[in-house]
Amino acid sequence: MSGLLLLWQHRAAPAAAGTSDDDDRFLAFEVDPRRQHLQLYYQDEAGTRLGSLGRLRDWLARRGRRLVFACNGGMYRPDHRPVGLFVENGRTRTPLDTGRGAGNFYLPPNGVFYLTAARRAGICATAAFDGVGSVQFATQSGPLLLVHGRLNPAFRAGSANVQVRNGVGLLPDGRVLLVMSRRKVSFYDFARYFQRCGCREALYLDGFVSRTYWPAGGSFQTDGDFGVMVGVTQE
Repeated sequence: MSGLLLLWQHRAAPAAAGTSDDDDRFLAFEVDPRRQHLQLYYQDEAGTRLGSLGRLRDWLARRGRRLVFACNGGMYRPDHRPVGLFVENGRTRTPLDTGRGAGNFYLPPNGVFYLTAARRAGICATAAFDGVGSVQFATQSGPLLLVHGRLNPAFRAGSANVQVRNGVGLLPDGRVLLVMSRRKVSFYDFARYFQRCGCREALYLDGFVSRTYWPAGGSFQTDGDFGVMVGVTQE
């Protein structure tokens, strides 16, 4: 994906503007992929895993691009290979995982966050991904937090399963909402935040390992030991 980050803006999502008493639990960044440069990163040109938000920032800086926002972009195996689908620059690096298993990735339904050649973002269930064409970038994870505006029925209010979490949502006008909780939250509360922000679809990316680099938003985390990462840049 190519393009300039023009007229970029960072602002809190609608629900983070003081309309709810738990707004301060979440760090939220909106990006318009039609006007801003959003993509997924994994390795450098030599095939070496970038790994941390700081290394991603420095690698991009050497190429004349300033990292505006970044976060981890999905689950990974012990050797840091992406779990499930990863598409980079139109090339499928790891295949879609349609199997069953234990853990959050396999909590149904899981899904895919993708960016098309036309600079359109989407989130869909894994079973529906084969119908998506011209994908330039994609990462698979699970569970889906919202499906057509409804919470995943597996989530329960008051759940004791709490973690720092990060995820991605899609707003009705095509903007992408990237969110990390500032402290431990349940899946239910995390999904409800995306719902209150107006998202129709949202996907969980990962848990306690989550990090966010967003200097303009007051988050300067540059550590981590990741597989895929999400980045927004400008020249």
